[in-house]
Amino acid sequence: MWLDLALCLSCLVLSAHGQDRAPLPHSSNHTGKCLYTFMVDNPAQASCPGATGDPEMEGVKSRLTLLEALVNRLLGDKGAGGEGARPGGDKTTQAACFQAMGEKSQLQEDKKQLNRKVQELQKRVDKLSLEAETLKQRPCHQPQAAGVGLQLHEFNQRAASNPSVTAYQEMKAEVTEIPASRLIQEAGQNNKGCGELVSLGEPVLHRKADSINGKYGVWLQDPEAVGGTYSNRTVWRIDTVGNDVRQLFAYEDMEQFAKGFPMKVLVLPEAVESTGATLYRGSLYYQRRRSRTLLRYDLTSESVAARLELPHAGFHGQHPYSWGGYTDVDLAVDEQGLWAIYSTSKAKGAIVVSRLDPESMEVKRSWETKIRKNTVANAFMICGRLYTVASYTAPDTTINHMFDTAIGKGRAMAVPFKNRYRYNSMVDYNPAERKLYAWDNFHMITYDVRLGSPSSTSQ
Repeated sequence: MWLDLALCLSCLVLSAHGQDRAPLPHSSNHTGKCLYTFMVDNPAQASCPGATGDPEMEGVKSRLTLLEALVNRLLGDKGAGGEGARPGGDKTTQAACFQAMGEKSQLQEDKKQLNRKVQELQKRVDKLSLEAETLKQRPCHQPQAAGVGLQLHEFNQRAASNPSVTAYQEMKAEVTEIPASRLIQEAGQNNKGCGELVSLGEPVLHRKADSINGKYGVWLQDPEAVGGTYSNRTVWRIDTVGNDVRQLFAYEDMEQFAKGFPMKVLVLPEAVESTGATLYRGSLYYQRRRSRTLLRYDLTSESVAARLELPHAGFHGQHPYSWGGYTDVDLAVDEQGLWAIYSTSKAKGAIVVSRLDPESMEVKRSWETKIRKNTVANAFMICGRLYTVASYTAPDTTINHMFDTAIGKGRAMAVPFKNRYRYNSMVDYNPAERKLYAWDNFHMITYDVRLGSPSSTSQ
C-alpha cells in the first residue's frame, strides 16, 4: 500500500515537471492545420556540463530521495509494529516466567526455614514442658531449721499484735517441721525404692524413624547390663513391621541413636512377633513369630540361651491389645525382675501376669486379673504392679487400671497419659532410668516416671 502511494506521488511530480520543462509551441499553416514545433539539443550541446545539471531536475531527484526515505521509514515502522512486536512480547513473557520461578524458589526456601524453626520451637516446648513438670513435682513444704521456725513464729505474733503491720498477715506461711529420717526415707523411696505410680512427665522425643518399617517397633536399654561389649548406655532397636523381622540394631549411646548411627546389627536366629520384646541382664527376651514360644537371646554369644513354651498363652491375634499388631504376649521388666503379660483360653481374654526366671525362663508364679486385654492399648510393670493404658490414639488418655501382685488385687485409676503422635504401639518401663520407653507412630519417646508412697488400696 505504501509503495503504491509512493509511485503515484513520483508520477505526479514527474508529470508536473514535464509540463514546465517541455512546452510545445504551435501555429496554423496556410491550410489551417495546427503545427507543433520543438527543439532538440545537438551532440555538442548535450555534452556540455550544464546540460544535465538543470536545477529543476535536481529538485526532482531530491524530492524522490525524500519520498524513498519516507517510504522506507513507513515500511520500517510497520515491521516494528507488526511482525517485530512478537519477539519483543516473547522476551517480556520469558522475563516474567523467570521472575515467577525465582519467587517460587525463594518461597520454598522460606518454607524450609520456617519448618526448621517450628521443629526448634517444638523441641524448646518439650524441654520447657519437662522443666514445668519437674517443678510441679517438687514438694511445696521444705524443712526448716528450729531457729528459723522460731523467728517466723515470733514475726507472726508481732504482726498480729501490731496494727501497723497487719498488711503482712496475708503473707504468713505455715511451716511444718518434718523429721530428717522421714525426708530421707521418702527421697530414697521416690528415687530408688518402690511406690505407686503418681504421674508421668511430658513425652520427650529422641528419634523419628525414616522409613515405613518404623511405624511401630521396640526400642529400649538394658537396666541391668552385665558389662563387656554392651552397657546400660547401649540403645537397642527393632523395627517390627514385616513378616520376617530379625534385625536387632545396637547403638553406642543415646546420642548415636538420635543420629541414626548403629555400631552393630545383629541377625536373630528366629523371627520376632510384634512389639513385646524386652532387655534384661545382657539378654533379649522375645516371642517367636506365630507361636507361644519365648526365647532368651544372649547378646554376647549371639545365640539362643533358653526357651519356654508359655502354657496356654494365646498368640498371633488371639488375645492382643486393642491396637492389634499380634500383641498377645508382652514381656516386661521392673524392680522385681522379668514378667510376661498375656491371656489364655481359661482366662477368657483377661490379662494374666506371670513372673519368669530370667535364666531358665521358668514360670515362678501367675496372677489372673479382671482386666480384659483387648480393651486396653498397652501395659507395663512397675514395682510388681501391672498398669494399663486406656487408648493408643487419644492425645490425652489415662493409665486406667492397676493390679498389685503383692496383694493379688487391682483397682481403677486415672493417671494422665499423652499419645502425642496418635499411634502408641509399645510401652516399656526401665527401672534403672525410671522412665517409660514408648514407640508412638514412627517416634521413639520417653516419659519420666514419678512414684509415690506404697498403697494397698484396691478393689
